[in-house]
Amino acid sequence: MVGVMLILIAGPYRSGTGDDPELMARNLERLEEAAWPLFRSGHVPMIGEWVALPVLRGAGGSSPTDPIASEIMYPTAERLLRHCEAVLRLPGESAGADEDVRIARERGLPVYHRVEDVPGYRAA
Repeated sequence: MVGVMLILIAGPYRSGTGDDPELMARNLERLEEAAWPLFRSGHVPMIGEWVALPVLRGAGGSSPTDPIASEIMYPTAERLLRHCEAVLRLPGESAGADEDVRIARERGLPVYHRVEDVPGYRAA
């Protein structure tokens, strides 16, 4: 039996959107698509934006393009990685997700590139 892991799902959120809110929302939906397969497989999925966006709103920001966002978005993922046991890196260009992978590897955490490669994966 594989132990339960808190897994950070990393991939494009703002990258390649031209800061279009609809495109960012679609990117978040793509990240969230990996949440159920991870949960179904016995793990706890985590997406940095699930934490960072409410924090941003609490700080008075309204979007990831606000100046204060730089103090919240990437630092949130870095803090989350102190608690995660692995990273699932989804396809697509993303400096933030690449940084998540770098930090994870530096900390000796496994990095998976397909949900099917996560230990304990259960197909639908």
